[in-house]
Amino acid sequence: MKKLLLTVMLMTAVTAFGQTGFEKTMGEKIAKVEQSQNADDLTALSNDFTRIADKEKTEWLPYYYAAFASVQKGRIMMREGKLAELDNVADEAQRSLDKAADLSKDNAEILILQKMIHGLRMMVNPQARFMSEGMLGADALSKAQKLEPENPRITLLQAEDTYYTPEQFGGSKTKGLELFQKALDQYKTYKPKSELNPNWGKGEAEYFLASKP
Repeated sequence: MKKLLLTVMLMTAVTAFGQTGFEKTMGEKIAKVEQSQNADDLTALSNDFTRIADKEKTEWLPYYYAAFASVQKGRIMMREGKLAELDNVADEAQRSLDKAADLSKDNAEILILQKMIHGLRMMVNPQARFMSEGMLGADALSKAQKLEPENPRITLLQAEDTYYTPEQFGGSKTKGLELFQKALDQYKTYKPKSELNPNWGKGEAEYFLASKP
């Protein structure tokens, strides 16, 4: 009996140690994704998350963050005017996100990232792709909102779309800023499901509100 109890305790300790190591590694890399402004660093981080995911196999978050790192890389490239390269980056992100979606169904965070991937594809040629990628992105965000109506990242993406869309097509910088404020208010009360669950975006809302006229 004592031998069996000792074995159980050792197995529990090993499992706890493994979980702590996973959480520590993930936490460090998540922080780097949110801070990085370098496309090559984000590529490396995406690859790191993919290796973690392939090892863990049942965890959706490493695949999610592999996709998120690719999306962040795409957004940097978009700001640098490298629009022709965005399809390839979107493909990278989609491969990772599909694996996350296989492991976690009806997940608002995955749908939010799906919207961002469609956004990258649309920016390759906005006029030609709005009715395809733009509509697919809007549909993904609508599904996310039904699952988690108070998720601040949904409001954040709505704010971006409203802020950057020309007024003749229904956009408004004023309304966009109102949505950024709504997102910031939501961040004050929003609680992620775990320390590793997505909690990004607050800094962007603060940036837009701080720079308003």
